[in-house]
Amino acid sequence: MSEAVREILHRIEPLPAEDRLILEERLAELAEAEWKREAEQARQIARERGLDQAAIDQVIQDLRHPS
Repeated sequence: MSEAVREILHRIEPLPAEDRLILEERLAELAEAEWKREAEQARQIARERGLDQAAIDQVIQDLRHPS
């Protein structure tokens, strides 16, 4: 764990429960926004490579249930 993370955790510990809840909610919002950006980038790359959802689904099916 980096020193920066340790410092952040040290500063979070004394926060009141309400502030910690707000922090947790905001971190969850940031994580979801990042996931959405990454998912859109992945979809764009897939489109550029000529992959559609059906092709992706087939690959997943093949990986889960090899012949």
